[in-house]
Amino acid sequence: MELERARETRPQEGSSSPGEWCPSALGRAFSKILHCLTGQEARLGTARDAALKDLGALIEDTECDRLFEGSGAPLRGMTELLGRVAKALEKYAAPPKEEDGRAEGHNQVAEKATEVGLLFLKLLGKVEASKNSPVCPEWKTGLRHLAGPIYVFAVTHSLEQPWTSPRSREVAREVLALLLQVTECGSVAGFLHGENEDEKGRFAVILGLLKPDLNKDSWKNNPAIKHVFSWTLQQVSRPWLNQHLERILPPSLLISDDYQTENKILGVRCLHHVVLNVPAADLLQYNRAQVLYHAIFNHLYTPEHHLIQVVLLCLLDLFPVLEKAQQWKGDGARPTTHCDEVLQLILTHMEPEHRLLLRRTYARHLPAFVKRLGILTVRHMKRLERVIIGYLEVYDGPEEEARLKILETLKLLMQHTWPRVSCRLVVLLKALLKLICDVARDQNLTPEPVKSALLQEATDCLILLDHCSQGQVK
Repeated sequence: MELERARETRPQEGSSSPGEWCPSALGRAFSKILHCLTGQEARLGTARDAALKDLGALIEDTECDRLFEGSGAPLRGMTELLGRVAKALEKYAAPPKEEDGRAEGHNQVAEKATEVGLLFLKLLGKVEASKNSPVCPEWKTGLRHLAGPIYVFAVTHSLEQPWTSPRSREVAREVLALLLQVTECGSVAGFLHGENEDEKGRFAVILGLLKPDLNKDSWKNNPAIKHVFSWTLQQVSRPWLNQHLERILPPSLLISDDYQTENKILGVRCLHHVVLNVPAADLLQYNRAQVLYHAIFNHLYTPEHHLIQVVLLCLLDLFPVLEKAQQWKGDGARPTTHCDEVLQLILTHMEPEHRLLLRRTYARHLPAFVKRLGILTVRHMKRLERVIIGYLEVYDGPEEEARLKILETLKLLMQHTWPRVSCRLVVLLKALLKLICDVARDQNLTPEPVKSALLQEATDCLILLDHCSQGQVK
């Protein structure tokens, strides 16, 4: 084989060390391996296995200073070749397309990942040794080409996913730890955005590697790519994220717009991270905030409690950004806000909702909307009254989360809109007294701490109701 002939071109007697290779022979050997991993021969399992075995031997046999030797065109060609080999290894270990993924395929992916991870550990070990070598100051050039693909591989297989195994996750985490050590970074965040102001960081490089697999036609070909993007995005915060806004918004919106609920949730979490870590001025520029709002708002029509949970959290953090663009000059009524629009839809969904998980999710966030709107909650008083009374009547399970949150909502509502409460005295008083009687009669279903919390909240509501009605409750 050509690879074997390339091995035979190692310097013979009289050379400075038995592990040295002439650059042309070393390049031919890596090129042969790259061809076996990416060409038509890659379909043959035996050819790939032989190439991986040869690559491991090649890395072990080559002195570290020979991998990154030189400073001219040969060096650049060699380091680029190493980077292409690293990319090929990362693609080789990537999980199959989602519709093709089966248990057997996942087992094979975990085995490939373990094998590739061990090769990356050897390669990074050579880079680490080059750092301390006085004859090889150009190791940083080689690392620049290697760091991106190795990072993508490490994140793909270090997270707990169907295509990973305990062994492959262990190896991948070792690869990530060694990569951080070699790059002299104290954390993944430092690796991505740079450890100091003078260091550029590698976030843009990682996004560039992920971009070809994050368009609408290709992002489902590799089920790991969305998780790598999401996890990587979460590691970068203020003030480094806004400069990459144009590159992170499209894939986040793409993932959130999928028909699968798990992808919707993943995409909304990415968008939420953007909202939290990008200045409002940047989000308002080019109407980005409105685009985010409409993309997230549409998910409220999907009756999945996990999705509704992340959507409402994201919207509550997006409202302050949207309201910066609205200015009330004091003349006439205040314009309705996006918060009004969302609360109106939530209340519309809450009234007929009978599924306990969704009822709890809606009720969990209702107090935050009342706090956000304050006195403007009077716009929704009639519907809020119906929702509060209806939810207080229904037992919600041992934890009583929905009824506790509805009582909290009622307290806030009376505090913010007290002039409008006295006309609803009879209706609210009946609902609270009925709740107290139901809780007091409950002998088995509700734990004592929960019953005490319910009674305390109901008592606080009665006291507030008495104040709002100028002592009519007594």
